[in-house]
Amino acid sequence: MPRLVRSAALAAAGILVAGLAVGCGGPDGGDDDAKPAPTGPEQSPKPDPSSTLPASLTGQKLDWGGCKASGGDPAPGSQWQCTTLKVPLDYEKPDGGTIDVALIRARSTGEGKRIGSLLFNFGGPGGSGVSMLPSFADGYEKLRERYDLVSFDPRGVDGSEGVRCRSDKKTQAAEAVDLTPDTPAEEAAYFKDAADFGAGCARDSGKLLGHVSTAEAAKDMDVMRQVLGDEKLHYMGISYGTELGGVYAHLFPKKVGRLTLDAVVDPSADSVGHAKNQARGFQRALENYLKSSGQDPKTGSQKIVRLLKRLDANPLPGSDGRELTQSLATTGITVTLYSKQSWPALTRGLEQAEKGDGSELLRLADLYNERDPSGRYSTQSHSQRSISCLDDKARPTPAQAKRQLGEFREISPVFGEFMGWDTAGWCHDWPVAGLHDSPDVSAPDAAPVLVVGNTGDPATPYDGARKMADELGKGVGVELTWKGEGHGAYGSGSDCVDGTVNDYLLKGKAPKDGKVCET
Repeated sequence: MPRLVRSAALAAAGILVAGLAVGCGGPDGGDDDAKPAPTGPEQSPKPDPSSTLPASLTGQKLDWGGCKASGGDPAPGSQWQCTTLKVPLDYEKPDGGTIDVALIRARSTGEGKRIGSLLFNFGGPGGSGVSMLPSFADGYEKLRERYDLVSFDPRGVDGSEGVRCRSDKKTQAAEAVDLTPDTPAEEAAYFKDAADFGAGCARDSGKLLGHVSTAEAAKDMDVMRQVLGDEKLHYMGISYGTELGGVYAHLFPKKVGRLTLDAVVDPSADSVGHAKNQARGFQRALENYLKSSGQDPKTGSQKIVRLLKRLDANPLPGSDGRELTQSLATTGITVTLYSKQSWPALTRGLEQAEKGDGSELLRLADLYNERDPSGRYSTQSHSQRSISCLDDKARPTPAQAKRQLGEFREISPVFGEFMGWDTAGWCHDWPVAGLHDSPDVSAPDAAPVLVVGNTGDPATPYDGARKMADELGKGVGVELTWKGEGHGAYGSGSDCVDGTVNDYLLKGKAPKDGKVCET
């Protein structure tokens, strides 16, 4: 049962969908001819005197070494180093048990005076920074002149004591569940699958399931800051990574260095508000796609609605004996809207489906669901759901979800019903209580934080950037607007955006609040 917003990885995946490269020297981000990592002196840990954590954690020295292959991907090139960091399982019991957090870095090239480490989170929640950073790294070479590039798998994710909830076989079987149920039997199957998923998380993940919150991940980041030897945290958060960065700023305002938040999650929205925002954002992106291909947005949307209704009754043949269902088709359409460069793939998928061939939209759905040709799935959806359901206190009932379906359909005829049901199904009968309705990101004592919004962003609609800037506090949140398309702005082709962000991260020069970069 996928939720429509995932991470910046989907923006890159969307580019790959269109048959283009993401600009990173191969699918693993590695380069056999790359220079080895610099061997200059390590920065010593700088424990914070005000910290309540034991010195064994804040003063630990990391054992960096070569990176191994993970998640079915080859190991990255020799410029990459990996290690693990120990953090408390429960910050209320800092002297208790610990868990490992996986880290990856590329040392600064030394072409400019080193500032420190620049920490990245690419979104999700549940995205693996250890696998993503090498794939994006070519776009950060300018930043690497003065920073060590560092990322991590947040607690509950992949290499960091990852949450596990169900087998690949059960994951594929669950794809037959109708995510927009029309009958009592379909509705019962939908909510039974949701409950079974949560029960699997509790069974296979144990105590960890109650300790994968965004606030705990932010506290892990402050341990990283100290162990990496930085007085302040320098950070780039994308998609969900903006919420993580905002929570860090709230918890540690005096430790905020140069924070950039791109593709901004609205911190004022609860889970239902996020669902409405995303339905609105994806519908807007779809209409922009339709207009770009000479179609009337309303007419084109209704044509897609009719296709989805036909698939609900009669799935199309795909590949390897699998079928394209209504739910998988919706997912396949969604992934192409993360990047304008993916729109040709959407055209191919829709045209083939109209002719009775579901293979292209099924392939696109597999891309979103991270299913490889052998039938293996990544565990990002497990981590994403576990983190968001621990964070989100709201638990709409099935009856409440049904009552608001009309409003969701009005917001988006294509995605609304899908998102409306998701408000109740995503965390249905979840075994751990949620923590809050929305995160607190107020940070009145922090240094300026650069907040970057893209007017055409489907997954984290543009309004979230202004709300984040406002909630961070006057003089803290500095908004930069890009009038573009796709999920995220930095590295998307705007010299104005890239130059402004680089000036902030490399020179400490924040732009005037409200600066606008045209397409």
